[in-house]
Amino acid sequence: MRCCLMLACVLLWSGAAPAADFVVIVSAKSPVTALRAEQVAAIFLSQTGRYPGGEEAVALDLPVGHAMRDEFYNKVAARTPALMKAYWTKMVFTGRGQPPRELPNSVAVRRMVAENPAMIAYIERTALDASVKAIQVMP
Repeated sequence: MRCCLMLACVLLWSGAAPAADFVVIVSAKSPVTALRAEQVAAIFLSQTGRYPGGEEAVALDLPVGHAMRDEFYNKVAARTPALMKAYWTKMVFTGRGQPPRELPNSVAVRRMVAENPAMIAYIERTALDASVKAIQVMP
């Protein structure tokens, strides 16, 4: 019990907090309703610029260091922040891709996705509204 209490205190003091529950979103105008995790990863890793139906796909990201970003890439692409940094360094250096545009928070991301049916992103579940829709991400 004492060990758990000490661990909780260390986490609080270090500023570490669990990431908020996230959802992958598209514009409410988008025909996309579900994607496999590897399809989502391919879009965010600039391996494809298209949804499975052929429509353009443009990913948006939260800033480097954001806990939700780390959780997203860990769950969808099985990559840590260090692996993502190495991946983008290589992609940019070889001219094979650029990382997604970053926006400061879930509200800014939601607003941009709502305006463009090609965009896909992830936000806090609590930031959802009718302008966007959460899509199902299948294993």
